[in-house]
Amino acid sequence: MAQYLVAIHHPDDFDPSLVTESTVRDIDVLNEEMEAAGVRMFAGGLAGASNAKSLRAQPNGKVLVTDGPYLETKEHVGGFWILKAANLDEALAWGRKAVLACRAPVEVRPFL
Repeated sequence: MAQYLVAIHHPDDFDPSLVTESTVRDIDVLNEEMEAAGVRMFAGGLAGASNAKSLRAQPNGKVLVTDGPYLETKEHVGGFWILKAANLDEALAWGRKAVLACRAPVEVRPFL
């Protein structure tokens, strides 16, 4: 089976304290459904993009570490699942459920 990343995108100013109990419950139900179906390999939420550190190789062979995400964008990955699915259609079906449970945009991408 192929593996897929299902990533939840949050706006840059996302405030996790505003997530409702209903949303948390829907995400818990989705996690339980994924586990019961045997597709969920790993899941995790991420701290806000302001907590990120970016690392870039420098011409002198050193690595520069800076505060913040690698890209300046209006949305950042807020959490993700790694799923094993028979094909992209199955992964997209789980992605559709994630959009509804998380009340946020979701990206589905296959691993190489």
